[in-house]
Amino acid sequence: MLTSFFFTSIRSISWFFGAEATPIQPTPLGICSHDATDRACWGQFGLGTDYYEETPETGVTREYWFQIENKTMALDGVERVVLSVNGTVPGPTIIADWGDTVVVHVTNMLTDNGTSIHFHGVRQFRTNYMDGPSSITQCPIPPGDSFTYRWVASQYGSSWYHAHFSVQTWEGVFGGIIINGPATANYDEDKGSIILSDWSHRTASVLALEAQRTGPPRFDNGLINGTNVFNGTGSRFRTKFVAGTSYRLRITNAAADTHYRFTIDDHIMTVIATDFVAIEPYNTTNLSIGMGQRYDVVVYTNKETRGNFWMRAIAQISCSNHNNPDGVRGIIEYVSEPESASKNSDLNPPIEPNTTAYPTIDSCDDENIKTLVPRLSIPASPNISLFSAQEATLQQVSPERIAWAMNNSSFVSRWDYPTLEQFGEGNNSWARQQNLIRLPEKDRWVYFLISTNFNASHPIHFHGHDFWVLASGVGTYQENVTLQLENGPRRDVAMLPAFGYLVIAIVTDNPGAWLAHCHIAWHAAEGFALQLLEREDEILSVEGVFDKEAIQNTCRNWRTFSKSVRIEQDDSGLR
Repeated sequence: MLTSFFFTSIRSISWFFGAEATPIQPTPLGICSHDATDRACWGQFGLGTDYYEETPETGVTREYWFQIENKTMALDGVERVVLSVNGTVPGPTIIADWGDTVVVHVTNMLTDNGTSIHFHGVRQFRTNYMDGPSSITQCPIPPGDSFTYRWVASQYGSSWYHAHFSVQTWEGVFGGIIINGPATANYDEDKGSIILSDWSHRTASVLALEAQRTGPPRFDNGLINGTNVFNGTGSRFRTKFVAGTSYRLRITNAAADTHYRFTIDDHIMTVIATDFVAIEPYNTTNLSIGMGQRYDVVVYTNKETRGNFWMRAIAQISCSNHNNPDGVRGIIEYVSEPESASKNSDLNPPIEPNTTAYPTIDSCDDENIKTLVPRLSIPASPNISLFSAQEATLQQVSPERIAWAMNNSSFVSRWDYPTLEQFGEGNNSWARQQNLIRLPEKDRWVYFLISTNFNASHPIHFHGHDFWVLASGVGTYQENVTLQLENGPRRDVAMLPAFGYLVIAIVTDNPGAWLAHCHIAWHAAEGFALQLLEREDEILSVEGVFDKEAIQNTCRNWRTFSKSVRIEQDDSGLR
């Protein structure tokens, strides 16, 4: 009843805070401007293009050079050593157009640790070895070494990149991804990535050890685009609006273990995308965002609006250990001229707002799946080749160590001998703790039932695929549960409810070794993962899926380094 009330009331009051979005229809091919009045089209393509089958060929390459390095920073006013990309947290935003080729050269400037980069949600269609997770598609990049990632932006929308080695993401190795393309609502200006994260004044590796021994650690603070205040020090994230202008915000939850509820005081948000999937617009005052999830929203402002307003990322304490659940805030400052909106001056910090938050509930559930309707309608097939039931359980491995397991098998992989390298060398036998599911057939539908009997919700992320969300709920899954086959939500992260189940579907259309895992940092490190070996007959034969020389070079260098400093793997090998 509460959800229904908020949904109804939003539509009835939207005239007060700003104009309500009217869903826009695709423009006829050849009549496309993609300006503020025509966001649905994109050259000869548009919202009706099936991007799983067709991608624009732009001939454009977007090239980036990243250095992963230690740096002393005070992100919330408290100084500590962090890991950074090119000296900043977040790192540079990757920006490309739909169909462009993205090239990222990553150099490891650390002195005593490896690294790797994963481009979250990017399908890596037929480019499996570019996916980035250490121990699955590559060895870690050793100090002083480099690795070049190359992939095609076959989707459009918003995401983020992050390290996929040794919890480095939550030391600061992350940044935004923007793939420009059509949208389901018009807007005037794109404000870019709004990245939410949690933050501790201790290192993430210390927190991970604590999680293994005693359970989830507590965070000191949270950040919006890498900044916040703490005990009177630091600075708020700030952005400027001009009254009467509409803005697109690309919101990402990059936290290790904090489920956020995002809201802007006295403003309605029109949601236009979930993860990399454009959806039919709907209005809301707040968004429930799990770790790894993204939502694109448009904020329509009223011409009479004045003053400053809080942007809030509220930590949901029912599933997050957080010392500052209501203090993760940014400031929206209204200015009179467009030129002023493009400038931020630390010499003139904005006055803190006195606005009041919308009423919200503390919950770690996904957004209502009935509102997440993809604009590109693709029904899920009831004809499946496999129904894989996976139960997530927590195990006490020793008096000082806990682990997560899938069907009683806690995932373990090897940094120095990744799955893809093993396969390339002819390995056809897999240890049980590798949690490997073989999907040899082409273009078949596979259903996964993931369940838990534990009081914790989990953001489930699949690499290499968007999946269809068919059902989720609290309690034990029963065969009479109705599956949403007709244009249900598609995304790459969905919440498994506490004491509940999640049913999702994929199509086996992407050859390679693909990871699937909980996106809570500690849970992945503690073994909450499985991997898919998909269309294995094509992995070595289809161009771009596998590069033996590149994989072996990185692994050879990593093995030499790790032996010289005696690095020991003390977790699943994933984070």
